[in-house]
Amino acid sequence: MNTEKNQIENEKVLKAKNGYGMLFLWILGILAGIALMVAGPVLYSYEKVNGGVLGTAIVLGIVLMLVSIIGLCGLKVLNPNEAYVLALFGKYYGTLKEAGFFWVNPFCTALNPTVRPAAPVVSANGVSHSVSVSMANKKVSLRTMTLNNEKQKVNDELGNPVEIGAVVIWKVTNPTKAVVNVENYKNYLSIQCDAIIRNTARKYPYDTSEGGDEKSLRGSSQEIAAIMSQELQEKVENAGIRIIEVRITHLAYAPEIASAMLQRQQAAAIIDARQKIVEGAVGMVEMALAKLNEQEIVNLDEERKAAMVSNLLIVLCGNKDAQPVVNSGTLV
Repeated sequence: MNTEKNQIENEKVLKAKNGYGMLFLWILGILAGIALMVAGPVLYSYEKVNGGVLGTAIVLGIVLMLVSIIGLCGLKVLNPNEAYVLALFGKYYGTLKEAGFFWVNPFCTALNPTVRPAAPVVSANGVSHSVSVSMANKKVSLRTMTLNNEKQKVNDELGNPVEIGAVVIWKVTNPTKAVVNVENYKNYLSIQCDAIIRNTARKYPYDTSEGGDEKSLRGSSQEIAAIMSQELQEKVENAGIRIIEVRITHLAYAPEIASAMLQRQQAAAIIDARQKIVEGAVGMVEMALAKLNEQEIVNLDEERKAAMVSNLLIVLCGNKDAQPVVNSGTLV
């Protein structure tokens, strides 16, 4: 145990006693106590023993029954992928992780800060009473769990408000660290996840600029999620939690700028489409002029070449269908 920070680094795995043998022993103790309490008065009635022996037998019977009843409280049932983190009189006692039926020190208490007592219950007569949480409810689950982080509004690298949400797949690998080193490991994971998402989203733009190859939230979502997973793992390592995967489940511009950004994306798409159309049209015009010159179909002067190029570009780049015009003149 780290005395400076009062944090546990090494887990002590308990080797608990078999529960069935201890159950038989404590039941035998209860029966023996009842036998002493019954046999004493019976023998005393037949004047087989004196009053001193009678009192001793009754006291021994009561003590044996109380010890056996207390011993029964140490019987624990542990299901697969569950653990008990036990403390004895305020000090860490050990961790029980093996599934089965066991007996541990009945004075040990289970630790699980995520389990809180229920709210006070008010009866019909107006008297309130609290509901205690049993030790069985303080098991630490070692199963794989999911944290659904609600979407939150952050500013990307360019200052644009965006909404981003993620889901975290995680599990507890060290239950001792989870319940001792942090106040509430589930809340701790949730808070760290929120902070990592915010900090990571601020480092990247929502989308890459035209011709850019840098990482972006939309274009490199898997890489960004992997970065989030690595940074989150570093934060929760001390809490005995392993991050299996982080996935970005929601990513969009904030509602106040969503319409403007949609128009911007549409304009960029139109510009890109027009650029490709112009490049294709210029290539077709070059090919047409080359074919005419190569095959000597017609000889065009510079003025008529310019007119032909203009007409072809209008036809190829125009939004509307071209109307044919018959030229009955000559080319000379």
